[in-house]
Amino acid sequence: MRDITIVRLNTDSDHVATVASWTYAEWGHLNPAYTAETWREAFRQECGDGGVPSVFVAMQGDRPVGTAALMAEDMASRRDLTPWLASVFVLPEWRGQGIAARLIRRVEEEAAACGIDQFYLYTHDQQGLYRRLGWCDHEILNYRGEEVTIMLRRLEA
Repeated sequence: MRDITIVRLNTDSDHVATVASWTYAEWGHLNPAYTAETWREAFRQECGDGGVPSVFVAMQGDRPVGTAALMAEDMASRRDLTPWLASVFVLPEWRGQGIAARLIRRVEEEAAACGIDQFYLYTHDQQGLYRRLGWCDHEILNYRGEEVTIMLRRLEA
């Protein structure tokens, strides 16, 4: 897989602005109160030292090519559900190589290491990927103008 490594992104990383710009471009429309700058600062706060929150980046050498996060909250209308797998994104030219699956597994490992036995995600178009990785449909709803599926992953004890 062209020497891809998965690393934790910390708040002072040179890659924070780049990775935040990907997630803003992909999902910023769901949060119209954010500007690119306020999004970047909120993203930086998600780069914890371990547990919730944590952001992971797939690196090819010194170049980030994908990301995924473990967050306490990802859906304002479902604050009763926590924590969340969020912001799974791989650059288009790197898709189809298993990078997203590796990022998701890394977030699952982080959750399990913290004693989390189940967590959630939502997606409007990647249900098949998550089902293949052991996630189950939990609920379908309209969230900020998009029909999305909330999915649940139970982790082995």
